[in-house]
Amino acid sequence: MALKEKNAMIEDLGRLEDSQECGNYSLMPKKLKIMHLGLKNPKDKDSFNGTILETTEEKDLGVTISGDLKAAFDEFHQVQNLLVFVFLQTYIISLMGNITIIFLVKVEPSLHTVMYFFISVFSFLEIMLVSVIIPKLLAILISENNVISFIECFTQMYMFISFGATECYLLVAMVFDRHLAINNPLHYPVIMTPIFCYKLVILPWIMGFATISVPVIMTACLEFCGPNVIDHFFCDLAPLQNLACSDSFVSSILTSTVAISNGALTFSTIIGFYIHIIMTVSKIKSEEGKQKAFSTCSSHLIVAGLFYGTGTVVYVKPKGSYYDKYLTFMYTALTPMINPFIYTFRNRDVRNVLRKSVNQIIKPASL
Repeated sequence: MALKEKNAMIEDLGRLEDSQECGNYSLMPKKLKIMHLGLKNPKDKDSFNGTILETTEEKDLGVTISGDLKAAFDEFHQVQNLLVFVFLQTYIISLMGNITIIFLVKVEPSLHTVMYFFISVFSFLEIMLVSVIIPKLLAILISENNVISFIECFTQMYMFISFGATECYLLVAMVFDRHLAINNPLHYPVIMTPIFCYKLVILPWIMGFATISVPVIMTACLEFCGPNVIDHFFCDLAPLQNLACSDSFVSSILTSTVAISNGALTFSTIIGFYIHIIMTVSKIKSEEGKQKAFSTCSSHLIVAGLFYGTGTVVYVKPKGSYYDKYLTFMYTALTPMINPFIYTFRNRDVRNVLRKSVNQIIKPASL
């Protein structure tokens, strides 16, 4: 090859280095042409030996998720079929449980109250939350194709975290409803009008999707140049920020700030409401009244504790740790599966309606 052509190739390597393309490619949401050169280190121009191994190919440069769980769950990679079964059963139970609650609230007149309206909306959010993650995870486990495109990865991340943030604010609206019903029972029907209820439901969606936009956009603006393997079972902020070649300090700080506002502050608000509720309930002379009030609130408090206890730990310290993926699994899969049972078995009204509905189904079938 002529000396002029060699010099041109070395100049191309310089441009490759200036553009921060690590290795053979940079992580971009498109197909690129990759040129393989006979160098051990593309940045080391002095090692150029004049031997050009020039092969050009099209490669889909997506983000490689540890979908086979070799990176996310190294110790479980030999039980992949079992993981498919566990995730599938978790997803089916979550769907069936939350759809059942929505159905009961819709068809049973005795459940046409503000509290059960909020619970049905919360169940819908739980369905959306698990549906963003688990179907894709199952597809990865079954097909063993653990590649996800840049755009799909960030879309999954934005939708999942936005749904989670919406749940944070919705839980505050739910405890506000209980606080108002217990502390101001006479003014409750006047304040909690249908229009006001719809506003209380819409506001969490606006707050959740708006606040999450900032850290997601900042993370998307980072430069990703490899490695492109996410140490997680889905796209999340901390694992993606750890892959960035550019400085992720600002995006990490924003992630922690948003996590504190969406998680810690809302949870503190919930605790404050419940302290006041407990103080009010403790003054009730009737034991039956106390039991009914605590029964109504205890289910919501357990659900909030499970959700915040795992979610806040993961996102307040965005750099992440080895155990974050397990904590994330708890509130992405286990909590949505458990919540319908908490609301069902700890709530007398729902139990009675469920028993009534089951009897209505069984009796015609037995005839």
